[in-house]
Amino acid sequence: MTVTPTTRTSAPVYRSPAAVLPTRLADGRELIYFDDTEGGARVLTDPRDLPVVEVGSTARYDALLGEWVGIASHRQTRTYHPPADQCPLCPTRGAFATEIPSPDYDVVVFENRFPSFGGIPTALDRDLLAPHGSDVLQLQIPGVGRCEVVCFTADHDAQVVDLDPARMRTVVQAWAHRTAALNRVPGVEQVFCFINQGIEIGVTLAHPHGQIYGYPFVTPRTAVMLANAADYRERTGGNLFGDLLDRELADGSRVVAGNDHWVAFVPFAARWPVEVSIYPRRRLVDLPAASDEEQASLAALYLEVLRRMGGVFDDTLPAITALHQAPAHTGRDDFWMHLSVFSIRRAVGKIKYLAGSESAMGAFVNDISPEDVAARLRAVEVTAR
Repeated sequence: MTVTPTTRTSAPVYRSPAAVLPTRLADGRELIYFDDTEGGARVLTDPRDLPVVEVGSTARYDALLGEWVGIASHRQTRTYHPPADQCPLCPTRGAFATEIPSPDYDVVVFENRFPSFGGIPTALDRDLLAPHGSDVLQLQIPGVGRCEVVCFTADHDAQVVDLDPARMRTVVQAWAHRTAALNRVPGVEQVFCFINQGIEIGVTLAHPHGQIYGYPFVTPRTAVMLANAADYRERTGGNLFGDLLDRELADGSRVVAGNDHWVAFVPFAARWPVEVSIYPRRRLVDLPAASDEEQASLAALYLEVLRRMGGVFDDTLPAITALHQAPAHTGRDDFWMHLSVFSIRRAVGKIKYLAGSESAMGAFVNDISPEDVAARLRAVEVTAR
C-alpha cells in the first residue's frame, strides 16, 4: 500500500451537500438542516421567546507554556443532565419546544446557546497570536469565534455507533460544510470538529451529538504538530505525517483496518488505552479538500473503528473523536488531516484517569502496549448494521 501526497496547497472550492436548509432560531442563532436525501420537509420557524445570547469570552496567554486559555464564565449556567422529556436536542414534538423546531430531522447544526467562543466576529491582529517581549505576561484577546452543536439523529436513545453509513456520511458532509464556512469567518484561526461520548468523559446531554469549535487561535496541539512538521521537513525534506503513515503501513503491526482512501492504525506512541488514528492515503489539509467518495469511505471506516473499539472490552465505551485539520491561515503546506478516536476505558470496570503525571506534567503513561491493542481491535468481529 502506498501513499500519494498531493502537491495542492491552495484551498479547494468546496461544494455544499445538496440537501442543506438554513434558518434562524428565535434569538437569531443560525440553524442548518442537513438531510440524507432531497425533499425533507422541515419547520423553519422557532416558536420560542428567547433572549439574545450574550458572550463575554476572552482568551488569555499562558507565557510559561506558550498556550492560549479560553475564559468563558457565562457557561456555568448551561444545561446539565436534563430528563429525557426535556432534552433540548430532541425534535420539537408537542408542547415542549426544543432547539430544533422541526418534529423530525436527519442531521442538524446550530450555534451553541452557551458558546465557549463567540460574539461579534472581528479579525484579530495576528501579531498578537504570536506574542513576544514582556507584553506576554498578561496578554488577553477577545474570545471571538464560533461554537456549534451537531445533532446526528432525532432518536434520543441512539448511539453514534448505531448510525448507518449513509447517516454518518451526512455527518461527515456537515463537518466539511461547516469547516469550509467557519474558515472564512473573521477571527477564526482553526476549526475543530469533535464528539464526546459517555458520561465518564463528561457528557451532560445524552442525545447523540458532537460539537464544532471555531477558535480565535491555533490550538496548542496543532501548533506543536506544525512546529515538528516544519522541523522534520527542514532536516529530511519529507512530510512528517506522510512518512509516519508510510512507516505504519510498512510495519503493519499496529494497522487495524483500511479501505481505498483511508487507513486506521494504533499510534506507535499511543497515550490512551484504546486509541486509533485514521489517515487519508493522500495528503488532505482538511475535510473540505476530500472528494465525495473520500468522505463516504471515511464515514464507513470510522463506524468500523468505533465497533471494533466497542468490542475490545465488554463494557461502555467512553470515547472522544477528534478531527485534526489544518488551521485556516497557517501551516497548510505541511499539515495532513487525520481523525483520532480514543477511549479512557482500560479494562472492564476500570477507567484511565489523568492523574499526577498526565495532568500536572503532561507526561502520559499507557497501561496497554499499542501492538496489543491493535491485535485486539483486529480480532473483533465486525458486522454491518
